[in-house]
Amino acid sequence: MSAEETNVELRETSDKDAPQEDGEAPQLAAEPQRVAADADATEADVSEADLDQEEQEKQPMTGGENRTEDAAPGAAGVEMEKNGAVKLKMPEEMEEVKFTGLSKEELLKVAGTPCWVRTRWALLVIFWLGWVGMLVGAVLIILQAPRCKDLPATSWWNEGPLYQIGDVGAFSEKGNLKGVQEKIPQLSHLKVKGLVLGPVHVAPPDDVMGLSFEDVSNSAGNLEQFKSLVQAAHKKGMCVVLDLTPNYQGSSGPWFSNDSVTNVAERLKSALVFWLNEGVDGVQLSGVEHVSNAVPLLWTDIRAILQNRTDKRVLIGITDRGSADQVSDLLSSSGVDLLMSGVLKPSEDAARAAKSVVSMYSSQNQTQLAWSLGGPHDGHLASLASSGLVRLFQLMLFTLPGTPVFKYGDEIGLVDEGTKFPRMLWDSDSDLNETTQGERAERQSLRAFFRDLSELRGKERSLLFGNFTLLFSSSTTLAYLRAWDQNTRFVACFNWDSDSAVLPLRGPLLPLRATVAVTTNATSLPAELPVDLSSLRLGPGQAALLRFPYSG
Repeated sequence: MSAEETNVELRETSDKDAPQEDGEAPQLAAEPQRVAADADATEADVSEADLDQEEQEKQPMTGGENRTEDAAPGAAGVEMEKNGAVKLKMPEEMEEVKFTGLSKEELLKVAGTPCWVRTRWALLVIFWLGWVGMLVGAVLIILQAPRCKDLPATSWWNEGPLYQIGDVGAFSEKGNLKGVQEKIPQLSHLKVKGLVLGPVHVAPPDDVMGLSFEDVSNSAGNLEQFKSLVQAAHKKGMCVVLDLTPNYQGSSGPWFSNDSVTNVAERLKSALVFWLNEGVDGVQLSGVEHVSNAVPLLWTDIRAILQNRTDKRVLIGITDRGSADQVSDLLSSSGVDLLMSGVLKPSEDAARAAKSVVSMYSSQNQTQLAWSLGGPHDGHLASLASSGLVRLFQLMLFTLPGTPVFKYGDEIGLVDEGTKFPRMLWDSDSDLNETTQGERAERQSLRAFFRDLSELRGKERSLLFGNFTLLFSSSTTLAYLRAWDQNTRFVACFNWDSDSAVLPLRGPLLPLRATVAVTTNATSLPAELPVDLSSLRLGPGQAALLRFPYSG
Protein backbone atom coordinates (compact mmCIF):
# COMPACT_ATOMS: atom_id res chain seq x y z
CA MET A 1 0.00 0.00 0.00
CA SER A 2 1.31 3.52 -0.92
CA ALA A 3 1.72 6.30 1.54
CA GLU A 4 -1.01 8.27 -0.17
CA GLU A 5 -3.55 5.50 0.28
CA THR A 6 -2.59 5.14 3.92
CA ASN A 7 -3.22 8.78 4.66
CA VAL A 8 -6.63 8.62 2.99
CA GLU A 9 -7.68 5.71 5.24
CA LEU A 10 -6.50 7.48 8.40
CA ARG A 11 -8.51 10.53 7.52
CA GLU A 12 -11.62 8.46 6.89
CA THR A 13 -11.23 6.78 10.22
CA SER A 14 -10.79 10.09 12.05
CA ASP A 15 -13.89 11.42 10.35
CA LYS A 16 -15.95 8.50 11.57
CA ASP A 17 -14.72 8.75 15.15
CA ALA A 18 -15.11 12.49 15.50
CA PRO A 19 -18.49 13.69 17.04
CA GLN A 20 -20.96 15.34 14.82
CA GLU A 21 -21.23 18.92 15.75
CA ASP A 22 -24.92 19.14 15.08
CA GLY A 23 -26.03 16.10 17.14
CA GLU A 24 -23.41 16.18 19.85
CA ALA A 25 -25.40 17.92 22.56
CA PRO A 26 -28.54 15.68 22.37
CA GLN A 27 -26.41 12.55 22.43
CA LEU A 28 -24.61 13.69 25.57
CA ALA A 29 -27.90 14.48 27.28
CA ALA A 30 -29.41 11.10 26.41
CA GLU A 31 -26.41 9.13 27.59
CA PRO A 32 -27.21 9.32 31.40
CA GLN A 33 -30.82 8.24 30.75
CA ARG A 34 -29.64 5.19 28.82
CA VAL A 35 -27.24 4.19 31.66
CA ALA A 36 -29.99 4.60 34.29
CA ALA A 37 -32.36 2.53 32.21
CA ASP A 38 -29.78 -0.20 31.84
CA ALA A 39 -29.21 -0.17 35.63
CA ASP A 40 -32.97 -0.43 36.32
CA ALA A 41 -33.23 -3.31 33.93
CA THR A 42 -30.33 -5.05 35.65
CA GLU A 43 -31.90 -4.62 39.13
CA ALA A 44 -35.19 -5.95 37.88
CA ASP A 45 -33.47 -8.96 36.44
CA VAL A 46 -31.62 -9.55 39.71
CA SER A 47 -34.85 -9.36 41.74
CA GLU A 48 -36.53 -11.66 39.31
CA ALA A 49 -33.60 -14.05 39.64
CA ASP A 50 -33.82 -13.93 43.47
CA LEU A 51 -37.52 -14.70 43.46
CA ASP A 52 -36.88 -17.66 41.24
CA GLN A 53 -33.83 -18.72 43.27
CA GLU A 54 -34.99 -22.22 44.13
CA GLU A 55 -35.90 -22.95 40.51
CA GLN A 56 -32.54 -21.69 39.30
CA GLU A 57 -30.69 -23.85 41.88
CA LYS A 58 -32.42 -26.91 40.54
CA GLN A 59 -30.99 -26.30 37.04
CA PRO A 60 -27.76 -28.08 36.10
CA MET A 61 -24.60 -26.00 36.06
CA THR A 62 -23.87 -26.52 32.34
CA GLY A 63 -23.27 -22.94 31.23
CA GLY A 64 -26.97 -22.44 30.51
CA GLU A 65 -26.92 -22.37 26.72
CA ASN A 66 -30.69 -22.16 26.33
CA ARG A 67 -31.13 -19.83 29.27
CA THR A 68 -28.47 -17.43 27.81
CA GLU A 69 -30.28 -17.21 24.56
CA ASP A 70 -33.61 -16.37 26.20
CA ALA A 71 -32.27 -14.05 28.88
CA ALA A 72 -31.73 -10.37 28.41
CA PRO A 73 -28.14 -9.29 27.89
CA GLY A 74 -28.03 -7.41 31.21
CA ALA A 75 -29.32 -10.41 33.14
CA ALA A 76 -27.05 -12.98 31.52
CA GLY A 77 -24.18 -12.07 33.78
CA VAL A 78 -26.39 -12.45 36.81
CA GLU A 79 -27.59 -15.89 35.69
CA MET A 80 -24.06 -17.06 35.05
CA GLU A 81 -22.98 -15.79 38.44
CA LYS A 82 -25.82 -17.63 40.18
CA ASN A 83 -25.09 -20.88 38.40
CA GLY A 84 -21.44 -20.50 39.18
CA ALA A 85 -22.10 -20.65 42.98
CA VAL A 86 -23.12 -24.03 44.47
CA LYS A 87 -25.68 -23.84 47.31
CA LEU A 88 -26.49 -27.05 49.23
CA LYS A 89 -29.51 -27.52 51.49
CA MET A 90 -28.75 -29.40 54.72
CA PRO A 91 -31.32 -31.96 56.00
CA GLU A 92 -32.40 -29.73 58.89
CA GLU A 93 -33.26 -26.96 56.43
CA MET A 94 -35.61 -29.23 54.54
CA GLU A 95 -39.23 -29.24 55.43
CA GLU A 96 -40.15 -32.02 57.90
CA VAL A 97 -42.64 -34.47 56.56
CA LYS A 98 -45.28 -35.32 59.18
CA PHE A 99 -47.55 -38.32 59.10
CA THR A 100 -50.99 -37.26 60.22
CA GLY A 101 -52.68 -40.64 59.83
CA LEU A 102 -56.18 -41.17 58.68
CA SER A 103 -58.84 -38.60 59.29
CA LYS A 104 -61.95 -39.31 61.32
CA GLU A 105 -64.05 -39.66 58.22
CA GLU A 106 -61.54 -42.08 56.68
CA LEU A 107 -61.42 -44.17 59.86
CA LEU A 108 -65.21 -44.38 60.07
CA LYS A 109 -65.32 -45.37 56.45
CA VAL A 110 -62.77 -48.18 56.95
CA ALA A 111 -64.17 -49.37 60.30
CA GLY A 112 -67.35 -50.66 58.78
CA THR A 113 -65.74 -52.75 56.08
CA PRO A 114 -66.17 -56.57 56.37
CA CYS A 115 -62.42 -57.14 56.40
CA TRP A 116 -61.83 -54.88 59.37
CA VAL A 117 -64.82 -56.27 61.28
CA ARG A 118 -63.44 -59.81 60.91
CA THR A 119 -60.01 -58.61 62.02
CA ARG A 120 -61.44 -57.01 65.14
CA TRP A 121 -63.31 -60.15 66.10
CA ALA A 122 -60.24 -62.29 65.53
CA LEU A 123 -58.08 -60.03 67.76
CA LEU A 124 -60.78 -59.99 70.46
CA VAL A 125 -61.04 -63.79 70.49
CA ILE A 126 -57.24 -64.17 70.64
CA PHE A 127 -57.05 -61.73 73.57
CA TRP A 128 -59.68 -63.51 75.63
CA LEU A 129 -58.29 -66.94 74.85
CA GLY A 130 -54.84 -65.80 76.01
CA TRP A 131 -56.24 -64.22 79.17
CA VAL A 132 -58.26 -67.30 80.10
CA GLY A 133 -55.25 -69.51 79.35
CA MET A 134 -53.03 -67.52 81.70
CA LEU A 135 -55.69 -67.62 84.42
CA VAL A 136 -56.07 -71.39 84.12
CA GLY A 137 -52.30 -71.82 84.16
CA ALA A 138 -51.95 -69.75 87.33
CA VAL A 139 -54.69 -71.75 89.06
CA LEU A 140 -53.05 -75.04 88.09
CA ILE A 141 -49.67 -73.86 89.40
CA ILE A 142 -51.24 -72.90 92.73
CA LEU A 143 -53.13 -76.19 93.02
CA GLN A 144 -50.16 -78.35 92.11
CA ALA A 145 -47.59 -76.48 94.24
CA PRO A 146 -46.97 -78.04 97.67
CA ARG A 147 -48.57 -76.07 100.47
CA CYS A 148 -46.33 -74.62 103.16
CA LYS A 149 -46.97 -75.98 106.63
CA ASP A 150 -48.35 -73.63 109.21
CA LEU A 151 -45.69 -72.47 111.62
CA PRO A 152 -46.05 -73.89 115.11
CA ALA A 153 -46.99 -71.67 118.01
CA THR A 154 -43.81 -70.59 119.76
CA SER A 155 -42.80 -68.19 122.52
CA TRP A 156 -39.81 -65.93 122.96
CA TRP A 157 -37.89 -68.58 124.96
CA ASN A 158 -37.98 -70.88 121.91
CA GLU A 159 -36.20 -68.35 119.70
CA GLY A 160 -32.68 -68.44 121.17
CA PRO A 161 -30.44 -69.69 123.96
CA LEU A 162 -30.96 -68.91 127.63
CA TYR A 163 -27.93 -67.66 129.55
CA GLN A 164 -27.80 -68.41 133.28
CA ILE A 165 -25.96 -66.05 135.65
CA GLY A 166 -26.30 -67.85 138.95
CA ASP A 167 -23.83 -65.66 140.83
CA VAL A 168 -24.00 -61.97 139.95
CA GLY A 169 -20.86 -61.25 141.97
CA ALA A 170 -18.70 -63.66 139.94
CA PHE A 171 -19.92 -62.49 136.56
CA SER A 172 -18.40 -59.03 136.29
CA GLU A 173 -15.61 -56.91 137.68
CA LYS A 174 -18.05 -54.75 139.66
CA GLY A 175 -19.65 -57.82 141.21
CA ASN A 176 -23.23 -56.54 141.17
CA LEU A 177 -26.23 -55.97 138.90
CA LYS A 178 -24.64 -52.81 137.49
CA GLY A 179 -21.74 -54.92 136.26
CA VAL A 180 -24.15 -57.32 134.56
CA GLN A 181 -25.81 -54.41 132.80
CA GLU A 182 -22.46 -53.28 131.41
CA LYS A 183 -22.01 -56.72 129.77
CA ILE A 184 -25.36 -56.61 127.95
CA PRO A 185 -23.73 -55.62 124.59
CA GLN A 186 -21.39 -58.64 124.71
CA LEU A 187 -24.31 -60.97 125.47
CA SER A 188 -26.34 -59.43 122.67
CA HIS A 189 -23.45 -60.15 120.30
CA LEU A 190 -23.79 -63.84 121.23
CA LYS A 191 -27.47 -63.74 120.12
CA VAL A 192 -28.63 -64.64 123.62
CA LYS A 193 -32.41 -64.47 123.88
CA GLY A 194 -32.90 -64.56 127.64
CA LEU A 195 -30.93 -63.92 130.84
CA VAL A 196 -31.71 -66.06 133.90
CA LEU A 197 -30.52 -64.05 136.90
CA GLY A 198 -29.94 -64.95 140.50
CA PRO A 199 -31.42 -65.55 142.89
CA VAL A 200 -30.71 -62.03 144.17
CA HIS A 201 -33.41 -61.65 146.84
CA VAL A 202 -32.84 -61.62 150.57
CA ALA A 203 -32.93 -65.19 151.91
CA PRO A 204 -30.83 -66.10 154.97
CA PRO A 205 -29.93 -69.80 154.91
CA ASP A 206 -32.73 -71.99 156.33
CA ASP A 207 -34.41 -68.93 157.87
CA VAL A 208 -37.97 -68.76 156.61
CA MET A 209 -38.77 -65.70 158.73
CA GLY A 210 -35.92 -63.73 157.23
CA LEU A 211 -37.07 -64.47 153.65
CA SER A 212 -37.96 -61.35 151.63
CA PHE A 213 -38.75 -61.95 147.97
CA GLU A 214 -39.17 -58.25 147.12
CA ASP A 215 -35.82 -57.03 148.48
CA VAL A 216 -32.52 -57.24 146.60
CA SER A 217 -29.58 -58.41 148.71
CA ASN A 218 -26.82 -55.90 149.30
CA SER A 219 -24.24 -58.22 147.77
CA ALA A 220 -26.13 -58.17 144.45
CA GLY A 221 -26.95 -54.47 144.31
CA ASN A 222 -30.28 -52.71 144.67
CA LEU A 223 -33.70 -52.46 143.04
CA GLU A 224 -32.78 -49.47 140.90
CA GLN A 225 -29.85 -51.37 139.43
CA PHE A 226 -32.13 -54.29 138.66
CA LYS A 227 -34.71 -52.08 136.91
CA SER A 228 -31.97 -50.41 134.87
CA LEU A 229 -30.59 -53.82 133.88
CA VAL A 230 -34.04 -54.97 132.70
CA GLN A 231 -34.47 -51.86 130.58
CA ALA A 232 -31.03 -52.26 129.01
CA ALA A 233 -31.72 -55.92 128.18
CA HIS A 234 -35.08 -55.13 126.62
CA LYS A 235 -33.50 -52.50 124.40
CA LYS A 236 -31.20 -55.21 123.02
CA GLY A 237 -34.09 -57.62 122.44
CA MET A 238 -33.27 -59.82 125.44
CA CYS A 239 -35.67 -60.95 128.13
CA VAL A 240 -34.90 -61.28 131.84
CA VAL A 241 -35.94 -64.23 134.00
CA LEU A 242 -35.53 -63.97 137.77
CA ASP A 243 -34.77 -67.00 139.93
CA LEU A 244 -37.02 -66.82 143.01
CA THR A 245 -36.08 -70.13 144.62
CA PRO A 246 -36.94 -69.44 148.31
CA ASN A 247 -34.14 -71.14 150.27
CA TYR A 248 -31.40 -71.02 147.64
CA GLN A 249 -28.59 -70.72 150.21
CA GLY A 250 -29.84 -73.22 152.77
CA SER A 251 -29.44 -76.95 153.21
CA SER A 252 -32.98 -77.85 154.29
CA GLY A 253 -34.33 -77.81 150.76
CA PRO A 254 -35.37 -75.13 148.28
CA TRP A 255 -38.76 -74.65 150.00
CA PHE A 256 -37.46 -75.05 153.57
CA SER A 257 -39.37 -77.72 155.48
CA ASN A 258 -42.71 -79.30 154.67
CA ASP A 259 -44.37 -77.22 157.35
CA SER A 260 -43.34 -73.97 155.69
CA VAL A 261 -44.30 -74.75 152.09
CA THR A 262 -47.80 -73.30 152.38
CA ASN A 263 -46.59 -70.07 153.97
CA VAL A 264 -43.77 -69.63 151.48
CA ALA A 265 -46.01 -70.34 148.49
CA GLU A 266 -48.52 -67.72 149.65
CA ARG A 267 -45.77 -65.13 150.00
CA LEU A 268 -44.42 -66.06 146.60
CA LYS A 269 -47.75 -65.21 144.94
CA SER A 270 -47.58 -61.57 145.99
CA ALA A 271 -43.87 -61.46 145.14
CA LEU A 272 -44.62 -62.62 141.58
CA VAL A 273 -46.99 -59.71 141.05
CA PHE A 274 -44.34 -57.31 142.36
CA TRP A 275 -41.55 -58.52 140.08
CA LEU A 276 -43.79 -58.77 137.03
CA ASN A 277 -44.67 -55.13 137.54
CA GLU A 278 -40.93 -54.37 137.60
CA GLY A 279 -40.62 -55.81 134.08
CA VAL A 280 -39.31 -59.36 134.50
CA ASP A 281 -40.26 -61.75 131.70
CA GLY A 282 -40.49 -64.90 133.79
CA VAL A 283 -39.51 -66.77 136.93
CA GLN A 284 -37.35 -69.81 137.64
CA LEU A 285 -38.03 -72.08 140.63
CA SER A 286 -36.16 -75.09 142.00
CA GLY A 287 -37.90 -78.09 143.54
CA VAL A 288 -41.08 -77.77 141.49
CA GLU A 289 -42.00 -81.41 142.14
CA HIS A 290 -42.08 -80.70 145.88
CA VAL A 291 -44.29 -77.60 145.82
CA SER A 292 -46.61 -78.86 143.07
CA ASN A 293 -47.35 -82.01 145.08
CA ALA A 294 -47.47 -80.41 148.57
CA VAL A 295 -49.75 -77.45 147.75
CA PRO A 296 -51.38 -78.18 144.38
CA LEU A 297 -53.96 -75.39 144.67
CA LEU A 298 -51.35 -72.76 145.50
CA TRP A 299 -49.19 -74.11 142.71
CA THR A 300 -52.09 -73.64 140.31
CA ASP A 301 -52.38 -70.02 141.46
CA ILE A 302 -48.65 -69.47 140.94
CA ARG A 303 -48.88 -70.84 137.41
CA ALA A 304 -51.92 -68.70 136.64
CA ILE A 305 -50.17 -65.48 137.68
CA LEU A 306 -47.40 -66.18 135.17
CA GLN A 307 -49.15 -68.04 132.37
CA ASN A 308 -52.67 -66.57 132.21
CA ARG A 309 -51.57 -63.28 130.70
CA THR A 310 -51.86 -61.79 127.26
CA ASP A 311 -48.11 -61.20 127.44
CA LYS A 312 -47.32 -64.66 128.75
CA ARG A 313 -44.29 -64.92 131.03
CA VAL A 314 -42.18 -68.06 131.25
CA LEU A 315 -42.20 -70.42 134.22
CA ILE A 316 -39.00 -72.47 134.35
CA GLY A 317 -38.75 -75.40 136.71
CA ILE A 318 -35.60 -77.10 138.00
CA THR A 319 -35.44 -80.71 139.08
CA ASP A 320 -32.73 -83.10 140.18
CA ARG A 321 -34.38 -85.97 138.35
CA GLY A 322 -32.22 -87.46 135.64
CA SER A 323 -34.13 -90.18 133.77
CA ALA A 324 -36.00 -89.21 130.64
CA ASP A 325 -39.22 -90.90 131.78
CA GLN A 326 -39.23 -89.16 135.17
CA VAL A 327 -38.47 -85.78 133.67
CA SER A 328 -41.18 -86.23 131.04
CA ASP A 329 -43.76 -87.15 133.70
CA LEU A 330 -42.85 -84.13 135.85
CA LEU A 331 -43.01 -81.83 132.86
CA SER A 332 -46.55 -82.98 132.20
CA SER A 333 -47.76 -82.90 135.82
CA SER A 334 -46.18 -79.62 136.92
CA GLY A 335 -47.29 -77.59 133.89
CA VAL A 336 -44.09 -75.55 133.70
CA ASP A 337 -43.08 -74.08 130.35
CA LEU A 338 -39.52 -75.43 130.53
CA LEU A 339 -37.93 -77.96 132.86
CA MET A 340 -34.20 -78.00 133.58
CA SER A 341 -32.90 -81.48 134.39
CA GLY A 342 -29.91 -83.80 134.15
CA VAL A 343 -31.17 -85.91 131.24
CA LEU A 344 -28.02 -85.31 129.19
CA LYS A 345 -25.02 -86.64 131.08
CA PRO A 346 -21.48 -86.19 129.74
CA SER A 347 -20.37 -89.57 131.04
CA GLU A 348 -22.98 -91.74 129.32
CA ASP A 349 -22.45 -93.18 125.86
CA ALA A 350 -23.96 -91.68 122.72
CA ALA A 351 -26.52 -94.47 122.23
CA ARG A 352 -28.02 -93.88 125.69
CA ALA A 353 -28.10 -90.12 125.14
CA ALA A 354 -29.84 -90.67 121.81
CA LYS A 355 -32.42 -92.88 123.52
CA SER A 356 -33.14 -90.17 126.12
CA VAL A 357 -33.57 -87.49 123.47
CA VAL A 358 -35.92 -89.68 121.40
CA SER A 359 -37.97 -90.47 124.51
CA MET A 360 -38.36 -86.82 125.48
CA TYR A 361 -39.09 -85.72 121.92
CA SER A 362 -41.76 -88.39 121.36
CA SER A 363 -43.62 -87.66 124.60
CA GLN A 364 -43.48 -83.85 124.77
CA ASN A 365 -43.91 -80.84 122.54
CA GLN A 366 -40.42 -79.69 121.65
CA THR A 367 -41.32 -76.10 122.63
CA GLN A 368 -41.25 -77.36 126.26
CA LEU A 369 -37.90 -79.14 126.03
CA ALA A 370 -34.79 -77.51 127.50
CA TRP A 371 -31.31 -78.94 127.08
CA SER A 372 -28.17 -78.46 129.13
CA LEU A 373 -25.21 -80.69 129.88
CA GLY A 374 -25.49 -82.25 133.34
CA GLY A 375 -27.81 -81.20 136.13
CA PRO A 376 -28.48 -77.62 137.21
CA HIS A 377 -25.97 -77.91 140.06
CA ASP A 378 -23.27 -79.86 138.23
CA GLY A 379 -21.02 -77.00 137.17
CA HIS A 380 -19.86 -75.65 133.83
CA LEU A 381 -19.72 -77.49 130.50
CA ALA A 382 -15.92 -77.48 130.22
CA SER A 383 -15.63 -79.03 133.68
CA LEU A 384 -18.12 -81.80 132.89
CA ALA A 385 -16.57 -82.65 129.52
CA SER A 386 -12.95 -82.51 128.45
CA SER A 387 -11.80 -79.23 126.96
CA GLY A 388 -11.51 -80.82 123.53
CA LEU A 389 -15.23 -81.61 123.46
CA VAL A 390 -16.58 -78.16 124.36
CA ARG A 391 -17.39 -77.33 120.72
CA LEU A 392 -18.96 -80.76 120.20
CA PHE A 393 -21.42 -80.27 123.07
CA GLN A 394 -22.13 -76.68 122.06
CA LEU A 395 -23.11 -77.90 118.60
CA MET A 396 -25.25 -80.64 120.12
CA LEU A 397 -27.18 -78.32 122.46
CA PHE A 398 -27.83 -75.82 119.67
CA THR A 399 -29.18 -78.46 117.27
CA LEU A 400 -31.39 -80.63 119.54
CA PRO A 401 -35.16 -80.01 119.36
CA GLY A 402 -35.83 -77.53 122.17
CA THR A 403 -34.26 -74.57 123.95
CA PRO A 404 -30.49 -74.63 124.63
CA VAL A 405 -29.49 -73.43 128.10
CA PHE A 406 -25.94 -72.44 129.04
CA LYS A 407 -24.23 -71.26 132.19
CA TYR A 408 -22.18 -68.09 132.04
CA GLY A 409 -18.71 -68.86 130.69
CA ASP A 410 -19.79 -71.96 128.72
CA GLU A 411 -19.23 -69.92 125.55
CA ILE A 412 -15.51 -69.63 126.32
CA GLY A 413 -14.90 -72.98 128.00
CA LEU A 414 -14.81 -71.55 131.54
CA VAL A 415 -13.68 -74.21 134.02
CA ASP A 416 -14.83 -74.55 137.64
CA GLU A 417 -12.03 -73.74 140.08
CA GLY A 418 -13.12 -75.39 143.32
CA THR A 419 -16.49 -73.65 143.06
CA LYS A 420 -19.57 -73.88 140.87
CA PHE A 421 -19.38 -70.12 140.34
CA PRO A 422 -15.86 -69.30 139.08
CA ARG A 423 -14.89 -65.76 138.15
CA MET A 424 -15.84 -64.89 134.59
CA LEU A 425 -12.97 -64.02 132.22
CA TRP A 426 -13.46 -61.00 129.94
CA ASP A 427 -9.94 -60.77 128.50
CA SER A 428 -9.26 -57.36 129.98
CA ASP A 429 -5.71 -56.16 130.59
CA SER A 430 -5.73 -57.49 134.14
CA ASP A 431 -6.78 -60.92 132.90
CA LEU A 432 -3.95 -61.01 130.39
CA ASN A 433 -1.46 -60.89 133.25
CA GLU A 434 -2.81 -64.20 134.51
CA THR A 435 -3.14 -66.14 131.30
CA THR A 436 -1.23 -66.72 128.13
CA GLN A 437 -1.97 -65.32 124.70
CA GLY A 438 -2.72 -68.84 123.47
CA GLU A 439 -5.44 -69.35 126.07
CA ARG A 440 -6.94 -66.00 125.20
CA ALA A 441 -7.00 -66.91 121.50
CA GLU A 442 -8.75 -70.20 122.33
CA ARG A 443 -11.42 -68.38 124.34
CA GLN A 444 -12.03 -65.98 121.48
CA SER A 445 -12.28 -68.88 119.04
CA LEU A 446 -14.80 -70.68 121.26
CA ARG A 447 -16.85 -67.50 121.64
CA ALA A 448 -16.95 -67.02 117.86
CA PHE A 449 -18.02 -70.65 117.38
CA PHE A 450 -20.79 -70.19 119.96
CA ARG A 451 -22.01 -67.03 118.26
CA ASP A 452 -22.07 -68.62 114.80
CA LEU A 453 -24.16 -71.52 116.06
CA SER A 454 -26.53 -69.20 117.92
CA GLU A 455 -27.00 -67.02 114.84
CA LEU A 456 -27.54 -70.02 112.55
CA ARG A 457 -30.15 -71.56 114.84
CA GLY A 458 -32.01 -68.25 115.07
CA LYS A 459 -32.55 -67.94 111.32
CA GLU A 460 -33.07 -71.57 110.23
CA ARG A 461 -36.57 -72.96 110.76
CA SER A 462 -35.36 -76.54 110.61
CA LEU A 463 -33.20 -75.86 113.67
CA LEU A 464 -35.76 -73.70 115.46
CA PHE A 465 -38.72 -76.07 115.35
CA GLY A 466 -37.98 -78.70 112.70
CA ASN A 467 -38.75 -82.40 113.06
CA PHE A 468 -36.15 -84.60 114.73
CA THR A 469 -35.17 -87.95 113.17
CA LEU A 470 -32.49 -90.23 114.58
CA LEU A 471 -30.27 -91.45 111.72
CA PHE A 472 -27.47 -93.37 113.42
CA SER A 473 -26.10 -94.03 116.89
CA SER A 474 -23.48 -96.19 118.56
CA SER A 475 -21.63 -96.04 121.84
CA THR A 476 -19.41 -93.24 120.53
CA THR A 477 -21.18 -91.78 117.49
CA LEU A 478 -24.48 -90.07 116.83
CA ALA A 479 -26.26 -88.51 113.84
CA TYR A 480 -29.74 -87.00 113.52
CA LEU A 481 -31.75 -84.99 110.99
CA ARG A 482 -33.54 -81.68 111.53
CA ALA A 483 -36.02 -80.77 108.81
CA TRP A 484 -38.96 -78.41 108.47
CA ASP A 485 -41.29 -78.37 105.47
CA GLN A 486 -39.53 -77.01 102.36
CA ASN A 487 -36.62 -75.40 104.20
CA THR A 488 -32.96 -76.38 104.19
CA ARG A 489 -32.31 -79.63 106.06
CA PHE A 490 -29.50 -80.21 108.55
CA VAL A 491 -27.68 -83.36 109.65
CA ALA A 492 -25.82 -83.16 112.98
CA CYS A 493 -22.99 -85.71 113.33
CA PHE A 494 -20.86 -86.47 116.41
CA ASN A 495 -17.91 -88.68 117.26
CA TRP A 496 -16.93 -88.90 120.94
CA ASP A 497 -14.28 -91.54 120.34
CA SER A 498 -10.53 -90.94 120.51
CA ASP A 499 -10.23 -92.54 117.07
CA SER A 500 -11.71 -91.59 113.70
CA ALA A 501 -15.09 -93.01 112.84
CA VAL A 502 -17.08 -93.53 109.63
CA LEU A 503 -20.83 -92.90 109.76
CA PRO A 504 -22.91 -94.69 107.10
CA LEU A 505 -25.75 -92.22 106.56
CA ARG A 506 -28.25 -93.60 104.07
CA GLY A 507 -32.00 -93.54 103.74
CA PRO A 508 -34.98 -92.10 101.88
CA LEU A 509 -34.71 -88.81 103.78
CA LEU A 510 -31.10 -88.19 102.76
CA PRO A 511 -29.39 -87.25 99.50
CA LEU A 512 -26.11 -88.79 98.39
CA ARG A 513 -24.10 -85.69 99.28
CA ALA A 514 -24.36 -82.71 101.62
CA THR A 515 -22.34 -79.59 102.38
CA VAL A 516 -20.48 -78.84 105.60
CA ALA A 517 -22.13 -75.87 107.33
CA VAL A 518 -20.31 -75.91 110.70
CA THR A 519 -17.39 -78.02 111.85
CA THR A 520 -15.39 -78.34 115.04
CA ASN A 521 -12.21 -79.06 113.07
CA ALA A 522 -11.80 -76.98 109.93
CA THR A 523 -8.52 -78.66 109.06
CA SER A 524 -9.84 -82.15 108.46
CA LEU A 525 -13.36 -81.13 107.46
CA PRO A 526 -13.53 -77.51 106.29
CA ALA A 527 -16.76 -75.58 105.94
CA GLU A 528 -18.53 -75.55 102.54
CA LEU A 529 -16.93 -78.86 101.61
CA PRO A 530 -19.27 -81.33 99.81
CA VAL A 531 -19.16 -84.72 101.52
CA ASP A 532 -20.43 -88.21 100.76
CA LEU A 533 -23.07 -89.11 103.36
CA SER A 534 -22.78 -92.84 102.77
CA SER A 535 -19.28 -92.86 104.25
CA LEU A 536 -18.85 -89.71 106.33
CA ARG A 537 -15.54 -89.74 108.20
CA LEU A 538 -15.20 -87.78 111.45
CA GLY A 539 -11.95 -87.32 113.28
CA PRO A 540 -11.43 -87.97 117.02
CA GLY A 541 -13.80 -85.84 119.12
CA GLN A 542 -15.14 -84.14 116.02
CA ALA A 543 -18.64 -82.91 115.22
CA ALA A 544 -20.09 -81.37 112.08
CA LEU A 545 -23.36 -79.84 110.94
CA LEU A 546 -24.19 -80.64 107.32
CA ARG A 547 -26.87 -79.06 105.16
CA PHE A 548 -28.71 -79.99 101.99
CA PRO A 549 -31.66 -78.37 100.17
CA TYR A 550 -35.26 -79.53 100.07
CA SER A 551 -35.83 -81.60 96.95
CA GLY A 552 -39.57 -82.25 97.01
